Amino acid sequence: MINPKHLSNLKHAGFAIFVLPALWIIFASPFAPGLSSQGHMMVSGMLITIGLWVMRPLNLPLSIGGLFLACFSLLAGLKPATVFSGFTQPAIWTLIPALFFGTVLHKTGLGKRIALRVICLFRPSYPSLIAAWAVIGVVLSAFTPSITVRIAIMTPVAVQCCELCELKKNSKGNSLIMLTAFAMALLPGGGWLTGSLWGPIIQGMFGAVPEMANLLQFHTWSSAMLAPMVLTSLLLVVAGCFALRPEDKLSAVVFESLRAKEKTRLSRDEKSSAVILLLVFAFFITGRLHSLPDAAVCLAAVVAFFALGVLKPDDISTGISWDTVVYISMSLGLGAILTEAGVSNWLSGVIVPALRPIAGSEALFILVMFLILHLWHFIDIAFIPTMAVLIPVLPAINAAYGIDPLIWIPLFVMAGNSFFMAYQNMWAVMATKIAGTRSWQPKHLAIYGAVYFVACLIAAVACLII
Repeated sequence: MINPKHLSNLKHAGFAIFVLPALWIIFASPFAPGLSSQGHMMVSGMLITIGLWVMRPLNLPLSIGGLFLACFSLLAGLKPATVFSGFTQPAIWTLIPALFFGTVLHKTGLGKRIALRVICLFRPSYPSLIAAWAVIGVVLSAFTPSITVRIAIMTPVAVQCCELCELKKNSKGNSLIMLTAFAMALLPGGGWLTGSLWGPIIQGMFGAVPEMANLLQFHTWSSAMLAPMVLTSLLLVVAGCFALRPEDKLSAVVFESLRAKEKTRLSRDEKSSAVILLLVFAFFITGRLHSLPDAAVCLAAVVAFFALGVLKPDDISTGISWDTVVYISMSLGLGAILTEAGVSNWLSGVIVPALRPIAGSEALFILVMFLILHLWHFIDIAFIPTMAVLIPVLPAINAAYGIDPLIWIPLFVMAGNSFFMAYQNMWAVMATKIAGTRSWQPKHLAIYGAVYFVACLIAAVACLII
């Protein structure tokens, strides 16, 4: 167990690793004349901001890093419209209402009811229970992109399953149930644009780059992500059963207990919420027929929730994490900030030539970048800063080597979801806190994380061949 004081010292030391080079860049201007003085300022500000996001000194919230970036950018002379461009993107106004959808699922109990009802459709066995988690993950992903909410719904149900089964707390069976619930809350929704937070975030970052402003839509995201996510999820749940083979069988009594819990009647709020959320998803998947913006559909749904009393006035301030909203909004605007400061053009001149040795073969390029991004996630645990820096450079990479920007999406999402160790994945940390003593063993997480890595690699290779 790491001493909290030692952990704090490590965070401060890690933050200093970002700050010291930033100060050197400001005063030494080492990249002149290729980069202007304003560009040097913004490279420094970007380094400090990423340090705040990654290391979290003094346990500062993520929004503080975003506010620092805004302040630094304005002091560097950037236009306010550019600095705060992330707040005006359609992606953020899809994300904010969608986060309220998660509040609705949790507040009304509809999410837990769906989870219990799906579990009760299956037979009392580990394979059946794992299949149930996969279905639950897909269904809840259709209703909200908030992985946080899905973790908050699915983890307590998984704990109930383990307790009713009387599984030993450190057993493989306990870890398998908990890890499968976690993975199915995390992964399947990545297959479509509004199924996880990655969709709106990456869409916003692409939208901030003029050459890719309209590239990411529901259908283009699905064309890039659906097959890799389906294959990765399938491989993970199947191989996970072998990697963490349970010692004991499940009892049929467990499922009877769960059936008793889900037989209560639907409340008015649950019925209203189910109808609205189903309509929202129907509008999402038929977007090319009616051409209504996703943001407009999401905002209309939130209005309906408040009009029907499902959401109350107090939910405006407490229903979602505004710390997360500010953090993501500033992250979405980072591309525009770096472009106006000339940093993106300068980075293109650095990154594009560095990729030449692997750019001759698309297969080699994808596999090498797959490994690099997974390794880099051990350092940049938030991973959004990495995407914010790389995405503005994608048009230059495409122009130089013909690498389609859509190829990067599964690489980003697969690496961003990785979880060899809990600290890499904030949702893994959240799940362990909710589960308490029923959480998985760290060694079991490492095994399951390795299985996930191999599943992603196989999926990437398979999609290349196909």
